[in-house]
Amino acid sequence: MIEIGKAHMLRVAKQVDFGFYLEGLELGEVLLPIRYAPPELELEDEIAVFIYLDSEDRPIATTLLPKAFVGDVAHLEVVDVGKFGAFLDWGLAKDLLVPFKEQRVPMEKGRSYSVYLYIDVTGRIVATSKLSKHLAETAKAGEFEDHQEVDLHIASRSDMGYRAVVNGTHLGLLHNKDVYQQPEMGSKVKGYIKTIRDDGRINLSLQSKAPEMRMELRGELTEQILTHLKNHEGSSPLTDKSQPDEIYAVFNVSKSNYKKAIGKLYKEKKITIEKGQIKLA
Repeated sequence: MIEIGKAHMLRVAKQVDFGFYLEGLELGEVLLPIRYAPPELELEDEIAVFIYLDSEDRPIATTLLPKAFVGDVAHLEVVDVGKFGAFLDWGLAKDLLVPFKEQRVPMEKGRSYSVYLYIDVTGRIVATSKLSKHLAETAKAGEFEDHQEVDLHIASRSDMGYRAVVNGTHLGLLHNKDVYQQPEMGSKVKGYIKTIRDDGRINLSLQSKAPEMRMELRGELTEQILTHLKNHEGSSPLTDKSQPDEIYAVFNVSKSNYKKAIGKLYKEKKITIEKGQIKLA
């Protein structure tokens, strides 16, 4: 099935002065304008193209790939706001519309927002920042496990923390207490399922809490601390009293994990802990 908003391999059926017509099965013949066709393209060749609708809502092909396909979540910039909604730059000549009713908050030109791309009732590709209309806010039994590694897209900020898209299918929350450095909106990072609540909502973490992972992390972290001390004349101002963001900026770990690691090094008599600094023993 040839779908609007997706990439497909299509065969060249006909050549005309202004381009090539490709076999689009149920879509019929789909035009690939000459400006997007490679010079060596010939009849019967197969070519990878993205299918979307032109200004007259006819299927059209391009060899350019947009920043996102239908069914994807992407962080895109508003390039204009008109009478029908906001228009986003998604990498094609025809900008992507977010109707006013599909905006979680009113969109402003020059700002970027995380949106989900879908086909509306008219068959057009549009986007919405109301992600919960298309992504699950709760997990069913067996869909995720505690401590499971997942792909996260940081979508929006709230008073409680950061809302993130989980594996492209669900929405979860990174609570403020589990964030040690402010993530960039739209960034894609590795994360972990912290817990699945009784109501199915997903709590996330940027660090695994699994016991075996904690031990592995602590072992790696102690080596990093020793290397850091050796590279800084044997001392560091980062102690168990330092701010969490200061620790995270250097070692990319929570203050709790850092305290456990320097405690381990202290017990092994590899470092000394003094006022305002730690030192190699």
